[in-house]
Amino acid sequence: MSKLTQVVSKGAGQINPVNIDEYLAIGGYDGLKKACGMKPLEVIEEVKKAQLLGRGGAAYPAGKKWEHLFHIPETPKYIVCNADEGEPGTFKDRLLMSKLPFKLIEGMTIAGYVFGAKAGYIYVRGEYRKIQRTLQEAIMLAKGAGLLGKNILGRGFDYDIHIISGAGAYVCGENSALLNSTEGKVGRPRIKPPHLAEVGLFLQPTLVNNVESLCSVPDIVIGGGDAFKALGMPDSGGTKLVCLSGHVNHRTVAELPLGKATLREIIYDAEMGGGIPGGKRLKFFHLGGQSGPIGGPDLLDTVYSHKELSKAGLSVGSGAVVVMNEDVGVIDYLLGVTEFFLHESCGKCVPCREGNKQIYKILKKLAQPGAAVPADLVLLRRLVTTMISASFCGLGQSAAVALNTAWKHFKEEFEANVDKSNSGAAAAA
Repeated sequence: MSKLTQVVSKGAGQINPVNIDEYLAIGGYDGLKKACGMKPLEVIEEVKKAQLLGRGGAAYPAGKKWEHLFHIPETPKYIVCNADEGEPGTFKDRLLMSKLPFKLIEGMTIAGYVFGAKAGYIYVRGEYRKIQRTLQEAIMLAKGAGLLGKNILGRGFDYDIHIISGAGAYVCGENSALLNSTEGKVGRPRIKPPHLAEVGLFLQPTLVNNVESLCSVPDIVIGGGDAFKALGMPDSGGTKLVCLSGHVNHRTVAELPLGKATLREIIYDAEMGGGIPGGKRLKFFHLGGQSGPIGGPDLLDTVYSHKELSKAGLSVGSGAVVVMNEDVGVIDYLLGVTEFFLHESCGKCVPCREGNKQIYKILKKLAQPGAAVPADLVLLRRLVTTMISASFCGLGQSAAVALNTAWKHFKEEFEANVDKSNSGAAAAA
């Protein structure tokens, strides 16, 4: 029996993405119409019942975030969609925006109704130029149909959506950096508190949600929160879009009910990853993007859910599943990961700015026989601890997660090229 489903991605690739009549024909905007007949708190209650955990990576309960914002008295309030999909190995938001732009617009419009917002912003990754044009066309068509703009559905509700293009900075995937960038400031993270719900875009109360999170809202409203929750697990309801890439036969986006498939099934089942090309063995998998944890073959039977993955030292994160075969060296792979973070660090704080630089230097030594000494491994562990505990934002705090988890599974590869006869101090960085 197939583990795949189409709930959030219903209609993707089957309808013309910029034909509003085709979207309406598959139930599009039924969620908005129903929501507009409900009280705002009733909509929030359904989102809470759904146990929708944020789909951008942090997995924060969406209902809790919505409820918090609703009870903040200050106005105006803004709705912001984080579509800065810069996490390597992650491309599920690209699918939703390019194939179902009206669903994102509908989800944002429901949020606009709930919070009495007049404006929403979609911050789109700079590299998604074509998608930005698709979203803009869909916005104009929704306005023409009376489903966005002035007097939506004849209910006196005015709400507009604007497209903001990123400039290719990975750090702007962090919500506060994203808001700074939207305001035309340097895309660097803010000090928190105050939290974005209280002091967000233009220093006003703001809801920031991921594309997949907002696209889930119409389905929650239409079927009810309990039905959405029942698709997944009691503590994390609904489905998840999983991005498969790397050494798999099928590089694809698969929508799965949370808790209904194992990592082995995701990687090897014919309708999902389809196994590893050439019959080669699995070396490791990297979950949730470059900022996520690495796991080995011994964890393949872990159920894909927030709770079960967490118990195994893994995480859902953004939904990426990057598969590496037996030919890949762990140190070489981590060099690529660290180089990415070294390039993308905004430089605001020392632990991230300098930590990534020093980690990269040590990994380069570990990749060369005899170049590293035991003290280098000690320094590497200290750097990891410092970055995780002292970096200003999530980029620095998670930049060493892959390294930290790889150490647990492949410690022998870190030690393979170390000159154990030299017990001297680590070479100066």
